[in-house]
Amino acid sequence: MDEYNRFVDWEKMDVTVQSQDPKELSCTEFQELKQLARQGYWAKNHSLRAKVYHKLINDIPCRTVTPDANVYRDIVVKIIGKRSSSSLPLPEFVDNSLVPTYCLNAEGIGAVRKIILCVANQFPDISFCPALPSVTALLLHYSRDEAECFEKVCRILACNDPSKRLIDQTFLAFESSCMTFGDLVNKYCQAAHKLMVAVSEDVLEVYSDWQRWLFGELPMVYIARVFDVFLVEGYKVLYRVALALLKFFHKVRAGQPKESDNVQQDIRSFVRDIAKSVTPERLLEKAFAIRLFSRKEIQLLQMANEKALQQKGITVKQKSSFFSVFCFVFLRQNVHLAVHAENFKSEIVSVKEMRDIWSWIPERFALCQPLLLFRVLTLCSCYRFYSHSEGHEPTLLLIKTTAKEVCGAFLSTDWSERRRGGNKLSFFGTGECFVFRLQPEVERYEWVIIKHPELAMSVSEPENHASGSSSTLSSSSIPADPSDRLSPFLSARHFNLPSKTASMFMAGSSECIIIGGGDGQALYPYADLKPGRTSHCDTFNNQPLCSESFQISVLEVWGFRD
Repeated sequence: MDEYNRFVDWEKMDVTVQSQDPKELSCTEFQELKQLARQGYWAKNHSLRAKVYHKLINDIPCRTVTPDANVYRDIVVKIIGKRSSSSLPLPEFVDNSLVPTYCLNAEGIGAVRKIILCVANQFPDISFCPALPSVTALLLHYSRDEAECFEKVCRILACNDPSKRLIDQTFLAFESSCMTFGDLVNKYCQAAHKLMVAVSEDVLEVYSDWQRWLFGELPMVYIARVFDVFLVEGYKVLYRVALALLKFFHKVRAGQPKESDNVQQDIRSFVRDIAKSVTPERLLEKAFAIRLFSRKEIQLLQMANEKALQQKGITVKQKSSFFSVFCFVFLRQNVHLAVHAENFKSEIVSVKEMRDIWSWIPERFALCQPLLLFRVLTLCSCYRFYSHSEGHEPTLLLIKTTAKEVCGAFLSTDWSERRRGGNKLSFFGTGECFVFRLQPEVERYEWVIIKHPELAMSVSEPENHASGSSSTLSSSSIPADPSDRLSPFLSARHFNLPSKTASMFMAGSSECIIIGGGDGQALYPYADLKPGRTSHCDTFNNQPLCSESFQISVLEVWGFRD
């Protein structure tokens, strides 16, 4: 341990969990490293972890010119001068982030600031990187000197592998990651998301804390275990652990009275004191039990969120505190602001119900406000429906039956896609589509194949059927390697994906409109809308949208206005 002892305050470290064995790591295969990292193979040996970090970081593909330890030795005196390291101001791009001590001694705490200032000197293109203080403090634990730590940090920042994302370095990347995390929470932590919507005025502001939970609030022992896996598997690990933290928070919070009116502070407090309720092993176990989207899919979602932010002109964080607050509100519009009580009028749902729906839709579309496209008391013609709906993507369909049942669907694809099937009824859509019921009770039904990927292997070859039938997804179109399989999560035409990745969610012809059903296996409850006649609804797992046979009392189609 002596070799990596310089910056560590061992009186603050739990030495009882430290072990001198094993001392070496011989494996180099990714799958084996992945398993060892998840199991905590080097977690109990400080020196071994330092050597593993050195190897993993040295293997990161970097820019041709990446600052190394010698650069640090050359510039540190010029940049720091005679100033006290403990009082050095941090660069603006860390956004007043916490500088965790992580059981560092006084020399180590000062060294973190020196290293960050030297990094800022060498990376003028970094505009927003709140995770940097935490990463630097952690790596200092496992470095012989400041120069070695500086080199490790620089290699992580200079990674030039487009498929290997490590640390966000711009406000655009950071905010889109917050939106992506919000989308993942909405998909994988629905109970927690429902709680956030209920107790928070601004959901995205809560989710914008997700990196702070990891790089700031999480205790040293926990973030070190997370970082072990992060260096092997990449950015996706951070989403997994943050989702697991939110799940544990919801579990604890659900059984207790509300502690305060600030759920953002409550989550921070929970993460800081997580040792009271969850072990590092249990946290990682929970994180890797989540059947998360593939790395490719998450990258596509991140791209879509970045594009939405760019279209809104949000690419940098302004210096004024007013804009910082405004930006958070503007991003998700704070469902109360997106759905204006004075401007919103529906014959089917109340303002509160529309706000509930808005909390379910993907983050990049929640930037917009609802725009009524079409309202009809009796659906007499499919073509009239199409004429008002086509050209808008996405759309929201609301239906009220004569029995006062209320249901609907979020439809991510333009209805003009129906023409691709010619005169035959063909299905289209993406995995972001979902159906829901508001009356007599509230329920949302997401895409089951996304939630249970094993079901995707059981479906058969696609066919076009007559009216009222569904289409199926070819199992032969799914690659054998699950890591390369793209579930139909995002719009195929947006990302040049093959059409076979499109979800079979919606279909339309001159005779009927079908919503839901999904891949021929009735993976959603679905509705078959027939103009001027009785419509039909099928169930999935005995969960109906409305009565099996129903008549439309009111139908509305809503678009999304910037």
